[in-house]
Amino acid sequence: MESQTFMLRDLPHEERPRERMMHYGAESLSQAELLAILLRTGAQSESAIHIAQRLLGITGGLRGLADLSIEELTTIKGIGPAKAVQLKAGIELGRRMANSRLTEPVIIRSPQDAAEILTEQLRYLQKEHFICLFLNTKNHVIAQETLSMGSLNASIVHPREVFRAAMKCSSAAIICAHNHPSGDPTPSPEDISLTSRLMQAGEIVGIDVLDHLVIGDSSFVSLKEKGYM
Repeated sequence: MESQTFMLRDLPHEERPRERMMHYGAESLSQAELLAILLRTGAQSESAIHIAQRLLGITGGLRGLADLSIEELTTIKGIGPAKAVQLKAGIELGRRMANSRLTEPVIIRSPQDAAEILTEQLRYLQKEHFICLFLNTKNHVIAQETLSMGSLNASIVHPREVFRAAMKCSSAAIICAHNHPSGDPTPSPEDISLTSRLMQAGEIVGIDVLDHLVIGDSSFVSLKEKGYM
């Protein structure tokens, strides 16, 4: 029996994601339908939408999908190298769009300003990432760097790495941030201890640590606002 590849055009016209998107807009499509458009074709006895639905079930949703590498995606039935690359390209474009800014200097006036820059970068990651924003004397963001990627429940960073990076770009102040993969931004004792060590090191080298943000799934906590700084 010959194998058959199911394509989106095999669906009734009114059920095809591309046509639905053209008529009703992207916001009307489900996550599986949007992924099916990126996948373009199905596999043996399975449409692109069915693969997309199964993929979301395996990864637990977009948050889990965003963290998979191309190699990890290709281990999933129905996802070959070409489909994996298409998915990663779509995810990366979304991230870059979320991170894009106007050409005017970004000024940090409040923890919310910093959170708006960093939340979309960090909220879906399944490992802890520690990021620093480097500011000049006018609180303009002059650079950003990811300084560590930890395990599922630990972030590994040392003050010397933070301030080495800060001095490299002649930063006058820094704002630190990291995500909690659990989605709960409540600072841990380790977060509070690290913040204290960063402040002490900053005083020695003359670089202000303005804040340390913990990013959750849909909210953040400023350690400065909570009185830990």
